[in-house]
Amino acid sequence: MTPPPPAAHAVYAPSAWRELPGFDRDRVAEIVPAFVVGCAAMLRKADSASTWQAPCEAARQLGSGDEAAARAWLHGHFSPYRMVFPDGRDRGLVTGYYEPVIAGSRTKTPIHAVPIHGLPDDLLTVDLGTLYPELADRRVRGRLDGRRVVPYWSRAEIEAGKAAVSGNVLAFVADPVDAFFLQIQGSGRIALADGTMMRVGYADQNGHPYTPVARVLIERGEMTRESASMQAIRAWATANPDRLPALLNANASYVFFRELAPPAPGTPEAAIDGPLGALGVPLLPRRTIAIDRRAIPLGAPVWLATTHPGSDQPLQRLVVAQDTGGAIRGAVRADFFWGHGDDAAARAGIMKEDGRLWLLWPKGAALPKP
Repeated sequence: MTPPPPAAHAVYAPSAWRELPGFDRDRVAEIVPAFVVGCAAMLRKADSASTWQAPCEAARQLGSGDEAAARAWLHGHFSPYRMVFPDGRDRGLVTGYYEPVIAGSRTKTPIHAVPIHGLPDDLLTVDLGTLYPELADRRVRGRLDGRRVVPYWSRAEIEAGKAAVSGNVLAFVADPVDAFFLQIQGSGRIALADGTMMRVGYADQNGHPYTPVARVLIERGEMTRESASMQAIRAWATANPDRLPALLNANASYVFFRELAPPAPGTPEAAIDGPLGALGVPLLPRRTIAIDRRAIPLGAPVWLATTHPGSDQPLQRLVVAQDTGGAIRGAVRADFFWGHGDDAAARAGIMKEDGRLWLLWPKGAALPKP
């Protein structure tokens, strides 16, 4: 039996440029390098090449930092659409993420004993779009049990040694909380003892739904919604080491990684120097976001209107949708990429702001089918 088509995930409300809060004050030319790098990925896809051909060709002609030319490019090639939930709401959650930097080792040591796993040998990924075109971009993960495909192992089962991952360890780190947050962020840098930096990126996931451990602690009454943050979770872990494994296992989702080769020196990708997002290109700090690709196509420019973490200071700027995330669901939902390092981690860890989004869509192109 053919599954029914999925329900709409978004409404696109036509808008005027003057309706974008703070648009006249932003340095919009800063997103051009990120957009141009993303063009290579978008133009490789047969179903999106015609949509992006003209904006991409024009973007490549822009001079570096030319604000007037960048604004003319935006006005000439895009129309803004306010993102709206199917129920009519146009405000949603904006969180932040970052690229962790963790000390580690390629081999297990007395200090570094927590594994960072690569893809397991027994993980199966089924692309439902190959069976049902209306389910494009939907995948299920599992493993073989005899001749049956069954759900893949949960986090608790992987930690208990049931998965075929022992021969696929990329590196080891010291702290299980660091390894856990690396999975939540989806990419990171591992600082090795010889001074070199190993970069790892998302490879796949075990197919289980993501459960925020902060929500678990809130439901138990051990943390308030207002105080919930990455920093608060770390403090709880330090105070409750014996209970930590059970808390982490409450999130059955488990992310597997792959080692990433550095970009070639002198390339635009090397200049951006960010982790690879879901579009397959490096993310420019403070100018890229993760979105729900069912509502906003990867590679599209987006106007973001929110506030800085924990303050009323406006954060209104042009960004590019180049990543996704297990917790990023819905038409008005974004995860703002802050970069790497302690400052980025501090900002990302407390960010949970109210915000609005405008999709900037190529003129003349049919709107996405949410």
